Amino acid sequence: MKYNWKVLALVGFLSGATTLAGYKFFIQDNSKEVILKDASEAPLARFTSGGIAGPVDFTTAAEVSTPMVVHIKSTSVRQQGGGRQQQGWPFDMFDFFGDGSGGYEQAPRRSEGTGSGVIITNDGYIVTNNHVVESAQEIEVTLHDKTKLKAKLVGTDPSTDIAVIKVESKNLPSITFGDSDGIRVGEWVVAVGNPFNLESTVTAGIVSAKGRGLGIIGSSQSRQRGRGAQGQGQQQFNDAIESFIQTDAVVNPGNSGGALVNLKGELVGINTAIASPTGSFAGYAFAVPSSIVKKVSTDLIKFGNAQRGYLGIVMQEVDNTVAEEKDLKVSSGILVRELAESSSAAGEAGIKPGDVIVKINGKKIGSTPELTQTVGLLRPGDKVNVTVNRDGKERDFNVTLKNREGGSGVIKREESALALESLGAQFTNLNDAEKKKLERYNIKGGVKITDVQGGKLGRVGIAPGFIITKVNGKPVTSVKELEKELAGKTDSMVQFEGLELDAPYDVYSFGFRL
Repeated sequence: MKYNWKVLALVGFLSGATTLAGYKFFIQDNSKEVILKDASEAPLARFTSGGIAGPVDFTTAAEVSTPMVVHIKSTSVRQQGGGRQQQGWPFDMFDFFGDGSGGYEQAPRRSEGTGSGVIITNDGYIVTNNHVVESAQEIEVTLHDKTKLKAKLVGTDPSTDIAVIKVESKNLPSITFGDSDGIRVGEWVVAVGNPFNLESTVTAGIVSAKGRGLGIIGSSQSRQRGRGAQGQGQQQFNDAIESFIQTDAVVNPGNSGGALVNLKGELVGINTAIASPTGSFAGYAFAVPSSIVKKVSTDLIKFGNAQRGYLGIVMQEVDNTVAEEKDLKVSSGILVRELAESSSAAGEAGIKPGDVIVKINGKKIGSTPELTQTVGLLRPGDKVNVTVNRDGKERDFNVTLKNREGGSGVIKREESALALESLGAQFTNLNDAEKKKLERYNIKGGVKITDVQGGKLGRVGIAPGFIITKVNGKPVTSVKELEKELAGKTDSMVQFEGLELDAPYDVYSFGFRL
């Protein structure tokens, strides 16, 4: 899906509410138990005044949610100059972290950014946007009662622009998670955040659309190549999940990480982007649904990173044009263009290139956002029923989702280098053909970038397909070697060297502080 606004500028908003019941989410193993508040059963109608024809009452939503919304100030010390031009996510215009360039410079610059966050547990876990706290060395949280607390970063997920931080405090008011899947177009919603450092600001609007895929998560280069989440276009393992709730509630810089709630004050989304030619609100904002926020924040608290289940396909959204070109027997769904080179869950289940996915677990799938959200809420090892149209007939396949490494288990943070995660990218080993091509230029190997999700590599303009050949002057020929060279390098300057496979004689060098 292409999006033709002049600027897609990242902002966000998330909120809180009280609840009548506790909800335990994903606690089937021996990891940390995470308890989040789930929605009450009170009918939405009681929160309007005068019935359907009467005026809408926003006071309950505002009173319930504002105590859970916090102000976040993040401080980073960034090296400037050098590097390749930033072409990643366009939220740099809000100056959360400066101009986004990388490389060495004699004098580092101290940069401060502000945003919002929402308390999700009474012992101090707070959800916000990744771009609010990305690269921050210091994080300060101001509670609704003006109390200021230092926060530590728990984990980030660039693929959804979600992050979790934690303050040391007890008995805090915490958010109630509402049903983002059940929210309807035309329903009233309320945004709570801190735009322009104006604390506890409340605005209202309606849900304008659901399931929006804007192509803003990941590098601009991957968008230009027509790649999408879960392997659209030529992408093999792209973690990006985009299925935004579109609303006309007013949000602006500083709302990032603040709340989108329904009239009961229940969280239905974290707004992550606005469409604007100026950088300020121009009519529409986009929120990450609370169903995704709940799953990702729980993963970050339990494992330190988000867990993704993969079908292992290269896919393309089907419309009338694609159906005619490919001589398909169905005009909507997701075409399986290719299977991943290895560890394809779909392939092992019997799905073939040319099949069109039309349902997952009985749910109709007609667009990339629908598939990415459905699969993105699942973990490695989860089993799904995938219905495909093959030569005009529907067939069901039971697929066991895999992780990005081809296994069926969750990947905990301690099993990978923290410094590697900060790059905001996915990596894979070179195949035999790629190795042979590099050997002609006396290059022993490298590590291929399969996806860039707006992290540090995205900020210096690195695109999927780029091959890292050296770290701090030492050759790397596998993902494990890359992890080894970056392990323990947090808060250190690191110099990378690499090239594009179609121009291996042009070598690029860039560096930044991890």
